[in-house]
Amino acid sequence: MKKTAQESNREGRIINVSSISHWWPYGEGIRFDKINYHCSGYESSFAYIRSKLANVLHANELARRLKEDGVEITANSLHPGIVLTNIFREGGFLNVILGFVGKYMFKNVHQGAATTCYAALHPQVKGKSGLYFSECKIAQQGSHAADTELATKLWDFSLDLVKKCSQNS
Repeated sequence: MKKTAQESNREGRIINVSSISHWWPYGEGIRFDKINYHCSGYESSFAYIRSKLANVLHANELARRLKEDGVEITANSLHPGIVLTNIFREGGFLNVILGFVGKYMFKNVHQGAATTCYAALHPQVKGKSGLYFSECKIAQQGSHAADTELATKLWDFSLDLVKKCSQNS
């Protein structure tokens, strides 16, 4: 991507789709000591929240690193809105209720794509990096998401995991 941005003389844009739920992780934000915790005490909704926080942290750290490299690539994250998808497809009765109520309260997939398209294509976003978008505008990130030390720790932790996995394969 760096090579393409340089050769084409056009800005590259990296977009991480996250969620407003990144605002509500527990205490330390990400539990690195229990990153793959599948035993008792595992709660899928908290895992989802942590993953969305990780999306924002990754975009922020990537933005910082790309700026240090002096390349014309931005990295941002966003909340697409509450979109009626089949994420609750295994929810039984809950799925029926969400399907009925969701038609009136949630965005459809096309509406949910608006902020992603805005962050990826709109001229007003040119040169803006390390930001979080919602409703096609810059929005405030949760306090954990703005933690640069946590972002760097997640980046390093992820690199270590990749190295370990590649050595074991």
